[in-house]
Amino acid sequence: MNDQTPLRSRARKKRALPHSLTRDRHNKEHYADQLTDLFEVMLGTGMRRGEILALHWSDVHVMDRKLYVRWTLAAINNAEIRFGEPKTEASRAWISLSPRAMAALHRQATLQMNAHPQGRLEGLVFPRPDDQPLRPKWLLNQLRKRTAELGLPAIGLHDLRHTAASIMIAENVPIAVISKTLRHTTLAITINLYGHLLKDSADQAVAALSSALDRADGNRSQQERHASPLRSAA
Repeated sequence: MNDQTPLRSRARKKRALPHSLTRDRHNKEHYADQLTDLFEVMLGTGMRRGEILALHWSDVHVMDRKLYVRWTLAAINNAEIRFGEPKTEASRAWISLSPRAMAALHRQATLQMNAHPQGRLEGLVFPRPDDQPLRPKWLLNQLRKRTAELGLPAIGLHDLRHTAASIMIAENVPIAVISKTLRHTTLAITINLYGHLLKDSADQAVAALSSALDRADGNRSQQERHASPLRSAA
């Protein structure tokens, strides 16, 4: 954790959005474990699998309610684990943290500090018991296991990122803000991926434009009706 005071002491289918929320509820009610918090942060930030697995406490800034994506993790043949830089310059960026994501990080911080001999908070945010990174394949298997328990379609870890985007679009977050949140290199990438979900937003946009023009016409008509007769005669 970047700040000195302990955290506990401080104030693929994009159509399957309801399924993802059901999985999130199931995790909280039946597991309430490390992976519950990991999935919560992924869903609440749109982070990629490798980014969440490589997240270090030194890049979590509590007082600012932000984290910095500095590393990503990749598994070579699901055997050799490597840390590297994120895939693009845009991926290396700050991410804002919602109260839900902050609560998940608080829970993990408390568990890790209680388990540390000196009560310190260091290393990976979501490690294995031996402080090594979680393996991507194992994480995927756990997600699918929990999904199967609910009788829901299997998804991949990257689908949590798609779900985050779908929720933001459904909540009418501007597409430029969504693109920045997901850290896409260009706005065009976001539109290409999620443009099919923007139909309602486009309808709202032209309706707003029409309303503005109608108001302008109404104001002009009102001004003409109240124009001075003398000015008209002149």
